Amino acid sequence: MLGESTAPAEGSARQWRALEARLGTGLPDDYKAVVDAYAPVQMNGHLYLVSPGEGLAEYIERVVEEFRGASWRDDVACPGFERTGPRFGGAAGMIPLADTDRGDYVFSVREPDTGAWRILTCDGDEQDFHEYRMSFAEWLHGYLVGGDMIGPGSSVFYPGPVRMERWSRVRGERPLVWHGPDRGR
Repeated sequence: MLGESTAPAEGSARQWRALEARLGTGLPDDYKAVVDAYAPVQMNGHLYLVSPGEGLAEYIERVVEEFRGASWRDDVACPGFERTGPRFGGAAGMIPLADTDRGDYVFSVREPDTGAWRILTCDGDEQDFHEYRMSFAEWLHGYLVGGDMIGPGSSVFYPGPVRMERWSRVRGERPLVWHGPDRGR
């Protein structure tokens, strides 16, 4: 669906190990594979993915601190955190993986008993979280084909190939834009 990928950045495995050590937890393998293949990228004009070499550690730490500092309602829906309320960062908390220009956030959390990853999402305008018991790659596929992957009524679908854009750090340089293979609806 995303088409040709690029080779992982030189030293990618080392960068991931350093990032995970800094965070005190691992990250989903499929997420790391997608990031290595395509990031930094904005997909279909909304979803952002950042790579370890482009500030992923700082992004994760900033979002964790913002969410930790939020005032949560007593009745906030956060599957898996019903007794404690939302928890962010570390091995037992939610780790931000991606966000959108619409204020949506995508988190992963590891199940303590099985080690399986699940996805929790939220719309930045609401406090409730929505759970997707699937891998990041499955979640991403659902998002890109127009599924309600942030919560009810959150679908964003663009027909045709997935549009990817990599911004440039050089002032005045145009972003690199490319498309995945054709895909019908």
